[in-house]
Amino acid sequence: MINIPQVKLGIVAVSRDCFPLSLSEQRRKAVAAACTEKDIQVVELQTIIENENDVVKALAEAEQAGINSLVIYLGNFGPEGPLSIMAQRFAGPTMFVAAAEEATAGLKDARGDAYCGVLNASYSAGLRNLAVHIPEYPVGTPSEVAKMIGDFVPVSRTILGLQGLKIFSFGPRPQDFVACNAPIKALFDLGVEIMENSELDLLDIYQAAEGHADIPKIVAEMEAELGDNNPYPDLLPKLAQYEAALLDFHAANMGASTFGVFANKCWPSFEKFFGFVPCYVNARLAQRGIPVACEVDIYGALSEYMITCATNHPATLLDINNTVPQDMVEANAAVMGNYTAKDLFMGFHCGNTAPSCMKNSQLRFQKIMHSLMEPGKEPDITRGTLEGQIKPGEVTLFRLQSTADTKLCAYVAQGDILDIDPQSFGAIAAFGIPEMQRFYRHVLVEKRYPHHAGIAFGHVAKTLYQVLNLLGVSDIDYNQPAQERYPNEIPSVFL
Repeated sequence: MINIPQVKLGIVAVSRDCFPLSLSEQRRKAVAAACTEKDIQVVELQTIIENENDVVKALAEAEQAGINSLVIYLGNFGPEGPLSIMAQRFAGPTMFVAAAEEATAGLKDARGDAYCGVLNASYSAGLRNLAVHIPEYPVGTPSEVAKMIGDFVPVSRTILGLQGLKIFSFGPRPQDFVACNAPIKALFDLGVEIMENSELDLLDIYQAAEGHADIPKIVAEMEAELGDNNPYPDLLPKLAQYEAALLDFHAANMGASTFGVFANKCWPSFEKFFGFVPCYVNARLAQRGIPVACEVDIYGALSEYMITCATNHPATLLDINNTVPQDMVEANAAVMGNYTAKDLFMGFHCGNTAPSCMKNSQLRFQKIMHSLMEPGKEPDITRGTLEGQIKPGEVTLFRLQSTADTKLCAYVAQGDILDIDPQSFGAIAAFGIPEMQRFYRHVLVEKRYPHHAGIAFGHVAKTLYQVLNLLGVSDIDYNQPAQERYPNEIPSVFL
């Protein structure tokens, strides 16, 4: 995957001066060894923070090592002032975690009291308005702490991605999809840049890419990828030209940002001037870590990118589209599990899902556009979708959105993509989400979310929820059963 950050994680131990410094040092080494056993890469900072002078040394050591994410480890009670200053001055995502007592034998002379120290560390961070990641139960043995650190990696990667992100948009957000119109101010609140461009700009860069040196290579890649599922070989040079144009624009316009995604106008005028639909190219870029949201859905692009960082895997953007017919439900009883018909819906889009996320796929034409633009004719300008059944497996629905008054809100819902033949067109699958009928009415409808959902191929609701907390998003709906969550995670609608 390109276009996502590489996490370089460091761990720094802290020690309150009335506790043995050696206790924090020994415990830090044990955590680092446990990380190695779990194949989690972490750099041990040799400075142990007891006071503010140590903070200065530790920051310099972290900078020299190129660390961009930090674990602050309370090997004992820890000095809450200096450790919170370390979190404040460190530029990247930060986590607090602490040592459990190892054995009864150590309680007399080697007790660390880090269980107590986390309380003061949290309080001190709050006084400084710091967004610090604290695991659900932040105290543990070296092996347990190593697992917490491993869980922090995708959270950290997502935060780093947002810190360096620019969204490129092409075209005005369409009137007929007014749900895609949301204020962009909230993007700046997150530290995300946006560069808005016109459809004429997009046409200009496409035309300028005619004869691009990369077109033959891209066509060959497409041919190999599609294999026998390519009824339109004559279309590939146009699609390759468009892909080359977008990639060149992406590289040339990053500016002060590090990562970039797209939110592009893709119909209805696009087809008349470009001569194809862009879906297959969008799918290929998503495969590489550059999501391209349809219909100038800027917050859809943002959501897709967050998923890509959280999973290190392509995301897609689908309509929460249509119900699953009762006869289809009955015919697939063997794969329904505990889902009922009202837990199901069809997730669909024209053909923008990455090839690796498809159970089967073929280069096709967009059926709805064809009926509008080329009625009674052979498909021509409406060709270019990648259609088929999306792979079954675990899934997470996610969207971060701005309300009309520029407040951020989000939902996260876990479930499954079922192995049911959708018997329809587009990139499509049957989704099962526990309590979907309630989630649909009391979250999606009641809170006025648009029809586009970011799709993560895996269960990553917990990671995304933790990211949202660090971003300061307070309005989060999460469909996990109440008994599996802590009280402050339960949306009021599901109480």
